[in-house]
Amino acid sequence: MTVQDEEVLLEFHQIGAVVKVSAVDPVSLTEVCISGPASAGEAALGQAAIRKLRYVLARRDAGRRL
Repeated sequence: MTVQDEEVLLEFHQIGAVVKVSAVDPVSLTEVCISGPASAGEAALGQAAIRKLRYVLARRDAGRRL
C-alpha cells in the first residue's frame, strides 16, 4: 500500500476480538497504531491505519513549515 507513492508496512496482531494494526512509513520511520474489531476485516482496518498515517505525516510536515 502506498502513502504519497511510498511503501507502507502494515502489521496486524489479533488480541481476542480486537485487532491492533501498525502502519509504518519506512522513509521517515513514522509509526501509527489503531485498534478495531476483528469483524471489521483486514482491508477496512488497514485503510484506517493508512489514513491515520497520512494525517500524522501531514501534521508533521505542516509543523516544519512554520
